[in-house]
Amino acid sequence: MPKRLTRVFVANRGEIAVRVIRACREAGIDTVLAVSEADRATLGAQLADRVVCIGPPPAAKSYLRPDVLVHAAVATGCDALHPGYGFLSEQPALAEGCDEHGVAFIGPEAASLRLFGDKSAARQAAQRADVPIVPGAPVRDADQARELARQIGYPVLVKASHGGGGRGIKVVHDSAELPQTLELAAAEAAASFGRSDLHLERYVERAKHVEVQVMGDGTGAAVHLGERECSIQFRYQKLIEEAPCALLPQRLRNELWDAAIALLAAARYRGVGTVEFLVDLDREEFYFLEVNARIQVEHPVTEMVTGVDLVRSQLALAAGERLPFDQTSVRHEGHALECRITAQAPDDGMRPSPGRLKAWRMPAAGAGLRVDTHCFPGYVVPPHYDALLAKLIVHGLDRASAVGRMREALASVEVAGIETNIELQRHILEHEEFIAGVCDTKWLERLLRSGTLTAARADWAAAG
Repeated sequence: MPKRLTRVFVANRGEIAVRVIRACREAGIDTVLAVSEADRATLGAQLADRVVCIGPPPAAKSYLRPDVLVHAAVATGCDALHPGYGFLSEQPALAEGCDEHGVAFIGPEAASLRLFGDKSAARQAAQRADVPIVPGAPVRDADQARELARQIGYPVLVKASHGGGGRGIKVVHDSAELPQTLELAAAEAAASFGRSDLHLERYVERAKHVEVQVMGDGTGAAVHLGERECSIQFRYQKLIEEAPCALLPQRLRNELWDAAIALLAAARYRGVGTVEFLVDLDREEFYFLEVNARIQVEHPVTEMVTGVDLVRSQLALAAGERLPFDQTSVRHEGHALECRITAQAPDDGMRPSPGRLKAWRMPAAGAGLRVDTHCFPGYVVPPHYDALLAKLIVHGLDRASAVGRMREALASVEVAGIETNIELQRHILEHEEFIAGVCDTKWLERLLRSGTLTAARADWAAAG
């Protein structure tokens, strides 16, 4: 029997905290926001009905402590907890802690988190659902990794078995660099996710990163809301996302949709989730990558083309409601793009650039344009967390009109006091290969190495 949520504990920060708070407000639900000492004055703290400080700025002492978060949720009378994305959003310990204290976890059940949080177990689940997977396996040590790499063939990808967001992922081109890379990936995985387990798999040279948005209600029923393309990325961190995917043959699109539904329906998945795939451009095949068992940064582009509010859907599913529609009711209209505005220096390897925002101006939201952000003039970007400042999301009748609208939106952005990736975003939107939709996952890294951004900046300065 569904229960009505009355107060939600928001266990995250930044723009996703603001997004969840606003969704709860629209649903008539009170919110309590968890903040570290560095986040007391954020926009989320201003919008929440109540704020609770959970510790000092380092995430390991605040946002990454499930016991503290659950205790704070219970102490403030919350009947549900929203983990956002990143941090503990996919950690079974947080979902289990909520269950033990009668707090609804706004996300999948702990069993699903455990299944899909383990890349090896997720691959096995994909195989059972007849979903294609990249050749690979978990590795315990350098000797085992070296033998597996020999069988697969170089280059190979070393990645953390638990977690995501591009952390703990390394490309290895030959056996000589494998041992050191394993050590680096394990250390990075342990620091980011608390576990150092590693997985090794084939590295696909030319690929598009495509993901399918899925919703399930825990009964085995699931629907998809189409796919997104996330190929514009640097070191596995996405910069631009769009829906639908550019230049994807309809045969592959249908197969991707069917594979995502088959996998999450078989797992009796509850909540909103994304099944990620690698599309091999040379072979015209796709491989299962992983399941992101949470809301994703790029969820707004799906909302733009379907009209479905994914965060409100999360709230409803966590309250025990069934899926509100079937697959035949899902409509896809037009094309949507999202640009992530980050506090990073593209000329210096995307180095983080914390500091005070001396100026902050985003375009006015309206028809076909949305801005998701937690920033404001005078806000101090802390050095402790992700560099995301804002997301610009646009919708157009087709891809060309969406690209044009995004160019206009980026032209009206003004940020001063820190370095950002705004000029890089503008450059990408003007590039002929992006316009043609042919970019693969390594395209942006090649662009940054080419030096064309520096030349473009000089041209803009001369024109301006």
